Amino acid sequence: MPTIHRSALAAALAAGTLLAVTACGPDGPAGGGTSPAPPPSTESTQAAGSGGVIGGIPLPSGLPTSLLEGLPRSWDDLKKWKYEDWDKWASKHVFNNPVVKDFWDPDKMGDSKPADPAPPTAKPAPATPKPATDDGVTDPDPAAVKAVTVPRPYLKQPSGKVFFSAQGGRGNCSATVIADPQHPGKSNLVWTAGHCVHEGKGGNFYKDLVFVPAYNNSGASSGGKRAPLSELAPLGTWWADQVTTSPQWMVEGGGTGDAANQYDFAVMRVHNQNDTGKSLEETVGSAVPVWFDAPRDQLKVSAVGYPLAKPFDGQELYKCDGGKPTRLSFDAKRPTMLTIGCTMTQGASGGGWFATMPDGRTALVSNTSIGTQEHTSLSGPYLEAVARQALDWISKK
Repeated sequence: MPTIHRSALAAALAAGTLLAVTACGPDGPAGGGTSPAPPPSTESTQAAGSGGVIGGIPLPSGLPTSLLEGLPRSWDDLKKWKYEDWDKWASKHVFNNPVVKDFWDPDKMGDSKPADPAPPTAKPAPATPKPATDDGVTDPDPAAVKAVTVPRPYLKQPSGKVFFSAQGGRGNCSATVIADPQHPGKSNLVWTAGHCVHEGKGGNFYKDLVFVPAYNNSGASSGGKRAPLSELAPLGTWWADQVTTSPQWMVEGGGTGDAANQYDFAVMRVHNQNDTGKSLEETVGSAVPVWFDAPRDQLKVSAVGYPLAKPFDGQELYKCDGGKPTRLSFDAKRPTMLTIGCTMTQGASGGGWFATMPDGRTALVSNTSIGTQEHTSLSGPYLEAVARQALDWISKK
């Protein structure tokens, strides 16, 4: 989860510098080991020349030709993509994740630590609100809200952890079981952050990508204790078969908070490595719908995740009741992010943000993407047309 100094006030911006950390902050019950390294340089293997312009934003030079093929003429046009457009794009960027039986064990889950901060690449847009719109608005940082533990057991809750192999090590994030529009009651879909599944600009999908629902449900690995896989993953290990994230993240994403994080989301289709004949939703006992285009002024948001950087250790599920979200924008042409006060740290990346729909159901409205260096707030993407089309594509596959 990239960390960032942010404020709408120029004085506050001048008081601190932007910082970021790699992806989600790896973690596990054992600790130690190596941290995932940043994606390797691709200048020697990528197409030369200028990157062109998408949506008025100059693309970096040296991007692979295959990454640019099929992109719309502007990011705004991406909102008009249909299933066929997503299918053509995804076919050029295939996720390859062969199942390695019993690959993930307590030692592998616990052999990584958070990476060091990386340099800044962007600052939030200035606070110049437009009447009756959220476009391009950055509000003052909200007051910190202390994260509190979610009572056990975690069974029947839609939250869990994502584990993956990256360059130089292994990492993890938080994630949520979501409802599948095409398979009601039998969903195998998981929502997380884009930076939890893909390296970003010039990079690739992570390897050995799995979802562990109800991670450490019994508390067996709490307090530095070691625990068997049956305690860490009481509902099994679910390997990703298909993954999609936004083209914006694949083209522009990196280790620091910037405009790419305004589309920092991902959806995975998973299956149990030990086939039980039951879907993920049936196994967990719950799945939440995704609420697209949720009215900002009516939202009261709670964020859930497994934070791991001190004072946390990644073994407990935490929650922040952040209330009405404020706004954060790096690019006024993209959906303005939601921000809530919260003291969760790295490891919470990808964790679900929940709100109550008018019909009383709990729904997912965002996921943790970035947070302040001081661990006072979190920001997540506002889910609208592009996120809806991504879910629609993977649901129909």
